[in-house]
Amino acid sequence: MTSPTPAATSKYAWREIPQLGLPKRPARERIADFLEVYGLYDERTAQEQAARCIQCPNPGCVNGCPLCNPIPDWIRLTAEGRFDEAASVLGSNASLAEICARLCPGERLCEESCILNGRSEPVAIRHIEQFLMERALAAGLVDVATPPPLGKSVAVVGSDPGALACADELAGLGYSVTVHDSTSSAGGLLFATMPEFKLEKSVLERRVALMRKRGVTFRLGRSFGPELSLERLRSESDAVYLALDCRQPRTLDVPGANLSGVVQALEFLLEHCSDAPSPISHSPSPIPRGGANTNPAGKRVVVLGGGDTAIDCARTAARRGAREVTVVYRREPAEMPCTPHEYENAVEEGIRFVFCAAPIEFLGNPAQELAAVRCARTRLVPASGQPGQRRAFEVLPEAHFELPAEIAILALGFDPMPLAAIPLLSGLAVTASGTSLVVDNSQQTSLPGVFAGGVLTSGPGLMLYAVRDGRRAAKGIHAFLGSLQPASM
Repeated sequence: MTSPTPAATSKYAWREIPQLGLPKRPARERIADFLEVYGLYDERTAQEQAARCIQCPNPGCVNGCPLCNPIPDWIRLTAEGRFDEAASVLGSNASLAEICARLCPGERLCEESCILNGRSEPVAIRHIEQFLMERALAAGLVDVATPPPLGKSVAVVGSDPGALACADELAGLGYSVTVHDSTSSAGGLLFATMPEFKLEKSVLERRVALMRKRGVTFRLGRSFGPELSLERLRSESDAVYLALDCRQPRTLDVPGANLSGVVQALEFLLEHCSDAPSPISHSPSPIPRGGANTNPAGKRVVVLGGGDTAIDCARTAARRGAREVTVVYRREPAEMPCTPHEYENAVEEGIRFVFCAAPIEFLGNPAQELAAVRCARTRLVPASGQPGQRRAFEVLPEAHFELPAEIAILALGFDPMPLAAIPLLSGLAVTASGTSLVVDNSQQTSLPGVFAGGVLTSGPGLMLYAVRDGRRAAKGIHAFLGSLQPASM
């Protein structure tokens, strides 16, 4: 146990100690590699930052967290210098905590709900979380003990964070768990397209190694079809959890969209987001391809969109040696759906932003290669008055301009896929839209013993929602399989 610093014992630490961000590598250094941008707090800083929490009786941070993480409990232990205990509480209540801390948009969730907002800066919850988990992992304090086997098996289909969370929870209860996926490495499409400057592959590989020690089996590189049919999975396992990443990228219906050089964001990230070899695509439907060499070295790149995927593409293109990178977004900066600190990092790294503009045509050369993106200026219209809804926009006639570009990346978001086209899901009840499976409060589908979550039930969304579904399904599976036990047991 580390003794509290004088500043950390003050009743008014929340006011006297400024919120500190994580140490950050200079832009001129990080733009040359794919290493993570941020470092970690040291013990003194973590303790002082945790002391800023006032332990309010109705913690908004817990309500703001999709996982209902008991944040005040491990924050209090951290403020007291009881780091090992804090990490134990955190790790037992937050699956994949070291990964969630890196990718969670806490500015819009737990930290936005902190009671200190409006009086001071919120408690740096995510940074403290990352410090605790990395410290515990480095010291070998993360529990991977395998409990006595329960004699029942569960098949998990997919390996996105929600699938991994479900598998980890079930293995910790004593189930024999096998994760099936068609990717060549665990992590799903999210990690296959996650630039390493946000999450180094070694972080995921470390978590998968811990899961293997706990007894989880990974069967990767499997094809969707007879080899991985739902009927076969049900015959081989006592329960099944489905976590396929069934989403499709939005397209742009404007002249020139089929030119060589116009590519989807996922295609670009699969090819260039890290120094590791590109994994095979595991989506049940192919990602639309632009049919061109997407190497941005020496080229002018225009990214269309304002979410985290757009920012990932822009920062990746810059690291791959693009001559110039421009992000075009149809609304104003304050309305960008990307995480604020990711936008700030992109600006520091020299990414140019053009706001209140929308693409209306892709212009090509005689070889049918992209040469420029024609855009129109946009104007926001008055808000509808509904809370949380972004303002609509209108395109201004005759207010056009062109951006020279050899590559245009479409980062326009995702839509759910029609599930009827996926044989693995045959026989499961779907919603009226045909794009989501019907599940109950425990994530169980219309077939007893078959559970589902993530994109299959909630549509494209935050990683944390997939983790939430995976944990909820693990509890549901445990209850379902427990109900099958003989009454004498």
